[in-house]
Amino acid sequence: MPAPVPVERCIGVREVAEPRLSHDGGVIGWLRLSAGAATFVTARLDATGAAEPRTFDPVPGIRAGRGLGGGAWTWLPDASGIVYAGVDGDLWSLSLRHGATRRLTAHGPERVAQAPDVTSDGRHVVHVVDQSEVWCARLPGGTGAPSRVEVWQVDDGSSDFCFDPRACSRSERVVWQAWNVPDMPWDHARARVASLAGAGGTTDARDLVVPSGSVQQPQLLPGGRLGCVRDDHGWLNVWIDGAPAVEEPFEHAGPSWGLGQRSFAISPDGARLAFTRNERGFGRLCVARLDEPAGAPGRVQEVARGVHGQLSWRGDRVAAVRTGARTPGQVVVHDVHPHGEPWPRHVVEVGPQDAWDEAWLAEPELVEVPAPGGPVHARLYRAAGAADGRTICWLHGGPTDQWQVTFMPRIAYWRSRGWHVLVPDHRGSTGHGRAYQQALRGRWGELDVDDVIAVLTHAQQRSWSAPARTVLMGGSAGGFTVLGVLGRLGAQVAPGPGGLAPPGVAAAAVAYPVTDLVSLAERSHRFERHSTVSLVGPAGSPLHHDRSPVWFAHRIRTPLLVFHGDADPVVPVEQSRVLVERVRAAGGDVELVVYPGAGHGFRDAAHQRDEYARTEAFLRRHVP
Repeated sequence: MPAPVPVERCIGVREVAEPRLSHDGGVIGWLRLSAGAATFVTARLDATGAAEPRTFDPVPGIRAGRGLGGGAWTWLPDASGIVYAGVDGDLWSLSLRHGATRRLTAHGPERVAQAPDVTSDGRHVVHVVDQSEVWCARLPGGTGAPSRVEVWQVDDGSSDFCFDPRACSRSERVVWQAWNVPDMPWDHARARVASLAGAGGTTDARDLVVPSGSVQQPQLLPGGRLGCVRDDHGWLNVWIDGAPAVEEPFEHAGPSWGLGQRSFAISPDGARLAFTRNERGFGRLCVARLDEPAGAPGRVQEVARGVHGQLSWRGDRVAAVRTGARTPGQVVVHDVHPHGEPWPRHVVEVGPQDAWDEAWLAEPELVEVPAPGGPVHARLYRAAGAADGRTICWLHGGPTDQWQVTFMPRIAYWRSRGWHVLVPDHRGSTGHGRAYQQALRGRWGELDVDDVIAVLTHAQQRSWSAPARTVLMGGSAGGFTVLGVLGRLGAQVAPGPGGLAPPGVAAAAVAYPVTDLVSLAERSHRFERHSTVSLVGPAGSPLHHDRSPVWFAHRIRTPLLVFHGDADPVVPVEQSRVLVERVRAAGGDVELVVYPGAGHGFRDAAHQRDEYARTEAFLRRHVP
């Protein structure tokens, strides 16, 4: 068995994000994320890869996106500089010649501008404000351009949320994703379009696409065609105009949790499409010929394995972020070759600066669990050594989300200490088609609990997991489901569905869990404050009470460790405090750790180090 992963390897791991090629494909820029700050990096490309990079730390700093999302920056057409979203809430330009910055908008500090996109003629930069309005700024410089920046609103205010505006210079139009509450963007969204010639307060905004399901990442392609991702036929596939460009039972994008997802890119000549594919959690980069009929043999070429994101196709190069279970996040550039030939890959930069022992990293096994209504999916990361039935069942947040097979130091940490890690995709998870994801509507706190219990039972029947050595973990919505499982098991005295004995759980650890659905609907942040309407029921429904862990806390008898930040804007820390008080009042074994100044997720190194240490000590006490 290899030596355990040092905890310092899992704390403050440097990441790379948002690679973009300049308009001629000769320069690449990306973000280097470390200690909560974003550094802009740029390098020239040649036949062998990238030259020595240059770094910029502009003032104000760059407001970086999340995960494989973005919305932080975009190139100026001549690559002399960039436009970026500042941490102060405004858009700024950064000159790459002398490092000077210039304010372009005056939205902040009470408002937040994000997702800039500059037209190819350099005249306009479109962006969103507060994720609810689309704005345009006409930049100074050039013939007929104003001497100062002119800024006006493009949308008509009819949408509660607006994401990812993309501008087209030829038609002087902008398209974007929009939706209205109580829907979330993966429930129902539409593509809207407006003219950029609306200075003076006028707008001609209208719906361009209103699909039967959802739409995301709309953009106007060469020839005026519309490219986007839609799930009208049951899977999030790339569409061109009114038909799928590639129709297959795989997702080509993830849920719109944040701005700037770029999971597909069209070649400059419009003849080929690069897209990401989610194969039950595993990723792949593919390319398809658009000048051949759908279903033609060899039309789709598999370029590379691994989860990819932030695609950028310029000239004869495609850039992306690439990661996998054994692949720390990296910026890569592929040389475009004739269709059917391999595409050489150059690694421009790797995120983590420390090398990882290959014995610490492993690909998971796919697991399919029979359940009423269809199979439940999961992935099993086997321990690096003998596990002796020790299994952590780890639930993703969302709940409309998925942990794809990416580089996850936390999983490596526990595997190296003799734990299997089982990651369920209960119904409601993404990556398995619209029907699977939409199955949770009205049933959050019920169906997800059923599915996790089915996965645990399956694992214990196959001896991966022993009842006295099984641990549940989860954060946010994952913590909500963990608590739902504990409450169900605490009340269950008879065999469950199918006559099976309920699984055993020795201990559980949750971080910033949802415990009170009524409070969540009233006090969470704007993006998902209304999500309980579709996931549980209308406001005032007794289901909000019945499925809230604070109201069945007396049934939680499993030893429980709870972490929360006192500055959490998504799930207020009072939710955990009330839960813990009620578990203790009923005689339960529970510990609460509150980190001062921490939000929804612990980014401070001291907090992360303490979380690992407390969790390990907690498991030593409760798991043989």
